[in-house]
Amino acid sequence: MTVIQTHGLTKRYGRVVAVEDLNLSVREGEVYGLLGPNGSGKTTTILMLLGLTEPTSGEARVLGFDPMREPLKVKSRVGYLPDQVGFYGELSAWENLRYTTRLLGLPDKEAEARIEEVLKRMGLWEVRDRKVAAFSRGMRQRLGLAEVLLKRPKVAILDEPTLGLDPEAAREFLDLIKGLKAEGITVLLSSHLLHQVQEVCDRVGLFHKGRLALEGTVAELAHRVLGGQYEILLEGAPGLEGALEAVEGVSRVEASRAATGSSPPGTSAPSSPGSWWNGAPSTP
Repeated sequence: MTVIQTHGLTKRYGRVVAVEDLNLSVREGEVYGLLGPNGSGKTTTILMLLGLTEPTSGEARVLGFDPMREPLKVKSRVGYLPDQVGFYGELSAWENLRYTTRLLGLPDKEAEARIEEVLKRMGLWEVRDRKVAAFSRGMRQRLGLAEVLLKRPKVAILDEPTLGLDPEAAREFLDLIKGLKAEGITVLLSSHLLHQVQEVCDRVGLFHKGRLALEGTVAELAHRVLGGQYEILLEGAPGLEGALEAVEGVSRVEASRAATGSSPPGTSAPSSPGSWWNGAPSTP
């Protein structure tokens, strides 16, 4: 079942094309990654899917609803974590979520039960009474995901959720995203970090200058872009070339020294003697 679909979706700001002719299909239960640098159209796409900005042309459907004509139906079923999470700093984590449950119209007992559930799940139960102004970036992101889960969404849209997190906090957050998939929640994840997208996403759409340039699994994209090969730069002692050439799947080994200034095209020379090679899967 397709839960997010666009046809010819386009957004222009004057002469600037933010998103052009986007045809996107996200299946139920998958984690789909929007991968691309800042300014490539990822956030604009998300805003159109949420009904927060109107397309110039084309159409979008989220869970069968038109975000522009039926925004409340979309928002009641979709959780959204923006790249900058906004909470009231003078309120505690509990108070912020209680405010959200009032906006959702939840009865008191159900609201309190849901808040306890999501705070424990995010590892924030022990700090539920701490003012959010004292939270770290990682804690704010987890509180943001807790707020997303309050409405028990069918779809979660996460815009650069690990931005600004240290490596450990980012890994923990990626594990939380995997937990969403395990529950059957469809996740649309926007990021510019390939290694994180590779870790959690079933499929990836590569954005470039407002267009969906490539789409597929990470393995499929690697094969299409690199022909199934990878270029790896290593630093090490001289004389490793023979050992590297003997490794299964290695097609070519080149040695370079920083002193000579020579290095493979498109790479920088290592600061110490090193080797670099093209590696391919065992079945090129």
